Amino acid sequence: MLFRVTAVLLAALLAAPALAADADRVAFRSLYQELVETNTTLSAGSCTDAAAKMAARLKAAGFADADLHPFAAEGHPKEGGLVAILPGSDPKARPMLLLAHIDVVEAKREDWARDPFKLVEEGGYFYARGSSDDKASAAVFVDTLVRFKGTGFRPRRTVKLALTCGEETASAFNGAGYLAAHERALIDAAFALNEGAGGRLDAAGKPIALNIEAGEKFPQDYRLEVTNPGGHSSRPAKDNAIYRLAHGLVNIEAYQFPVELTDASRSFYATMGPMVGGAMGGAMTAIAADPKDAAAAATIETDPGYNGMLHTTCVATMLDAGHATNALPQRARANINCRIFPGTSAEQVRAKLEALVADPAVKVTMMGARSEVTKAPPPLTPEIMGPIKTVAAQIWPGTPIIPILTAGATDGAFLSPVGIPTYGVTGMFGDPDGNGVHGLNERIRVTSLYNGRDFLYGIIRLYAMQP
Repeated sequence: MLFRVTAVLLAALLAAPALAADADRVAFRSLYQELVETNTTLSAGSCTDAAAKMAARLKAAGFADADLHPFAAEGHPKEGGLVAILPGSDPKARPMLLLAHIDVVEAKREDWARDPFKLVEEGGYFYARGSSDDKASAAVFVDTLVRFKGTGFRPRRTVKLALTCGEETASAFNGAGYLAAHERALIDAAFALNEGAGGRLDAAGKPIALNIEAGEKFPQDYRLEVTNPGGHSSRPAKDNAIYRLAHGLVNIEAYQFPVELTDASRSFYATMGPMVGGAMGGAMTAIAADPKDAAAAATIETDPGYNGMLHTTCVATMLDAGHATNALPQRARANINCRIFPGTSAEQVRAKLEALVADPAVKVTMMGARSEVTKAPPPLTPEIMGPIKTVAAQIWPGTPIIPILTAGATDGAFLSPVGIPTYGVTGMFGDPDGNGVHGLNERIRVTSLYNGRDFLYGIIRLYAMQP
């Protein structure tokens, strides 16, 4: 009888942590669901409401009003955000910042198989707009601070959280840009963690590699424009606006900007080369050893994804010309979208496009810039990589960690230019097809979300105790 009682008690004791973990996960799922189901599209949603709900979660966990800083710029009442602060114990230790945007891409119910603003768990996935981009990270960051408060954890360095709006729409008010320009002291930090990189799964759902974003290319649009007196199409002239524009576009198409490597992209090619194998893998290994290897570069350039990391790229995206079918064109325009390598200025690229066009009749104009150009990518120091390696080895043993330079654009573009090095790291592994992010039926694997939650909690806790 004594043995049976002892066995029962032992089983209960062993089950207690599991039951606590289950309850903890239920609480996180509730927070995540609330954030995902709060519509934050620019057209019909409100980031301000979503930020207020997250502030309420933090206040219920014990955060003082003085440590919660909601913000909204004049004229943008629905595009507000939140900065939350968990004070550290060491005033000499510089803070760290957690950055996540809470706005989402537009989604029409009639186009989706499920309501895009209802969290649906089905077939091992969570479906909803923002289930991945970027409310997964935002929810985990809020949840991490709630857990820190609940366990009485006192970080050595102050941990800050910024939930912002406007990342998904170029014309919208951008909360990260606002904070960088108007509340720099509030978000001051030694470094920031952000979206931008997760992990890649193979077709069977097995982790291939954990990516860390260290730097991103800068997006910039340029307008090429030719104007002409025009005339009747029955009197064709050599000076044709469309032809002059076309010749310039062909020159741009034929040009490849010089190969450039950052520490992150060099490490990416060097690590991925043996994994990819074949001619492409050999080219990746070769380019990591010698950026001037033209043959290797030519091979890599055949893959759009790998090519995007190799150098500045410029591509025609829109055309507009002529005013009547029976008239010579009086105006011809094209939009060139460039993704500029760190360290190169937007004006340098404009001047290069102008030289490639080689026609004074074709005006090359820089369109509005989204943010400043980052002069150099943030360094992958042992202080940054150490916690990532430690926690990743516990969750995904044997999975390689590969730094990347992304061709996209995140809100990190607003922080790095003001002196806050920003790293993209989520630990959330995605499927090869991109999981419908920005498209229909966006989803994230349930296991990817929960593993990412454990990963981010672990690395944030380690970072928080650094001197």
